[in-house]
Amino acid sequence: MNLLDLPPGLVALLGAGFWHAAIVFLRISAIVSVLPAFGEQYVSMRVKLALSIAFTAIVAPALPAIPEPTSALQFAGYAASEAVVGLALGVGIRFFVHGLQTAGTIAAQSTSLSQVLGGIGAEPMPALGAVLLISGLALAVMMGLHVRVAEFMIYSYDAFPAGVFPAAGGLSEWGVHRVAKSYYMAFTLAAPFLITAVIYNLALGVINRAMPQLMVAFVGAPVITFGGLFILMVGSPVILDVWVRALMTFLANPGGNIP
Repeated sequence: MNLLDLPPGLVALLGAGFWHAAIVFLRISAIVSVLPAFGEQYVSMRVKLALSIAFTAIVAPALPAIPEPTSALQFAGYAASEAVVGLALGVGIRFFVHGLQTAGTIAAQSTSLSQVLGGIGAEPMPALGAVLLISGLALAVMMGLHVRVAEFMIYSYDAFPAGVFPAAGGLSEWGVHRVAKSYYMAFTLAAPFLITAVIYNLALGVINRAMPQLMVAFVGAPVITFGGLFILMVGSPVILDVWVRALMTFLANPGGNIP
């Protein structure tokens, strides 16, 4: 049996289903390309394509049927709007990875650990940033990141219907808010390291004033290094818990907390 032997109604249904899945795939693939854990630089394009198809197979049946485009111009409009919406939503999630990397960089610079085991990831970053990033991504996946992302993709069509461009003003305000929240979260996560570094430098200055002949830098360097590693060991569970809770809260309500 070939395609011409199928009933006309079934052929029309298959055609409508194909266009529905194809339009959904446009948004899903844009999100997956920058998604934490699944869209990293060291993940091959074949894996990302397979993940996009898998998410499309999950999301497409949960959505109302998207009308089949009647012309190439209409399909181009779908492609442009879905790519913009998908990238915007994916970058919004990606800012959480950026915040974790920034927190690791701040912590490493504060505790003189920025040159220890640097560059072990796809992107150059200090060791603290790499440890926090890999641990955070692993924790997010263990807590069901793929399930939350699938729900996030389905609910995104309530806020951004297929084929409709988002309002430029609202999208820019949302983007600025996400950038601000990313740096706010990075500073919050790195606060224990910053406080320790301030106390260390103040103590070092007092000792240097009291004993000018003592090489305080050589004496204090092992102390701040040990302090940074100790804070990482003790504080990383709390840091990662705060980060992953913020990520899951955003996936549940991506437009919340905007002033």
